[in-house]
Amino acid sequence: MSLLVKDGKAIAGFLIDLHSGVPVYRQIIDQITGGIATGDLRPGDQLPTVRQLAVDLTVNPNTVVRAYRELEIRGVLETQQGTGTFIGERKPEGAALERQRQLTQLVSEFVARAGASGFTLQELLAELQELASDRGKPEKGKKGR
Repeated sequence: MSLLVKDGKAIAGFLIDLHSGVPVYRQIIDQITGGIATGDLRPGDQLPTVRQLAVDLTVNPNTVVRAYRELEIRGVLETQQGTGTFIGERKPEGAALERQRQLTQLVSEFVARAGASGFTLQELLAELQELASDRGKPEKGKKGR
């Protein structure tokens, strides 16, 4: 696991599951965007270098390059030559109605995937509430994250 560091303090880590069937580059993308969504990653936070993350995750550096590049294209990351890769200052795009449509679609897909895995809506809500309450708590208080 590679830790993201802000002001010398670990703020988030990558957990890669090589047996999930999800490509590693996609897992990296999902974890960075998830970290942004939860507030664990904020604009200006620096990510590990491509080489460092590849070594830490024991993956090919091209895998990390692919994830970072896709996130740069989306405007999520900014790479500054000689300085590093950072979470971008991107503002949410689109009108309110489009954002609401996207959110509704994401929630529907999430609930459908969770249901297919045997989770109930109540279990999902409980986990989301726990995730929300864990924000701001010290790392020690988090379960397996």
